[in-house]
Amino acid sequence: MSSDALHRATRAELSGLAVEVAPRLLGGELRTLVAGAEVRVRLTEVEAYHGQGTGPQADPGSHARMGRTARNATMWGEPGHLYVYLSHGIHSCVNVVCGPEGQAGGILMRAGEVVDGADAVAVRRRVATPLSKTALRDLARGPGRFGQAVGLRHPIHDGIDAITGAEFEGARAELWLRDEPITDVATGPRVGVAGVAGTEAFPWRFWIAGDPTVSPFRWGRGAQAESLHTTGVGSRMPSRGR
Repeated sequence: MSSDALHRATRAELSGLAVEVAPRLLGGELRTLVAGAEVRVRLTEVEAYHGQGTGPQADPGSHARMGRTARNATMWGEPGHLYVYLSHGIHSCVNVVCGPEGQAGGILMRAGEVVDGADAVAVRRRVATPLSKTALRDLARGPGRFGQAVGLRHPIHDGIDAITGAEFEGARAELWLRDEPITDVATGPRVGVAGVAGTEAFPWRFWIAGDPTVSPFRWGRGAQAESLHTTGVGSRMPSRGR
């Protein structure tokens, strides 16, 4: 069996804490069918966010930190649904719900490599074709671009089920995971998250070390001042078995 082999994700695989599940998404794919266009994006960078009271550490960076609202309602549902929210009033960002239903854990899909459907993504992102090497790299590099690439929009597609792949508002989404987890995983503070939630106290950003599609790091408001260490952001994780 190829070490790159994939399988459809199950709810059971997403039932753990976000910080435990997040590295398992790396090297997997989010596959979507929107407006007749099929797109596959290999996940290269993700961030974990715990729900209110989820796990041993409260997460001040989570949308669920103050409880259930109309905006974050999807996070409180069963794992495997996609929480699609609007960032800065512009960007539709895609998260997969994880953890037990009612605990509101989530994993933000920050970046990936478009492995199929690049022409459709170029149209969505209004990128000139033929695509240069740099343009191809950047198609889904960063959460706003990722959301555009897969064609999922807030609020239309918020709540779509990536486990069953059932049609939802004219779209379908499927999450696929690697049979063998990526071993060369780096971890560090989350990107652009304010205050202590954006420091090494929460090293809940995970990425494939050395992958060119991973987005650049930037501090959130006040995070650098709160940081325990302002240099050497990110660290290699030990290899993980299945």
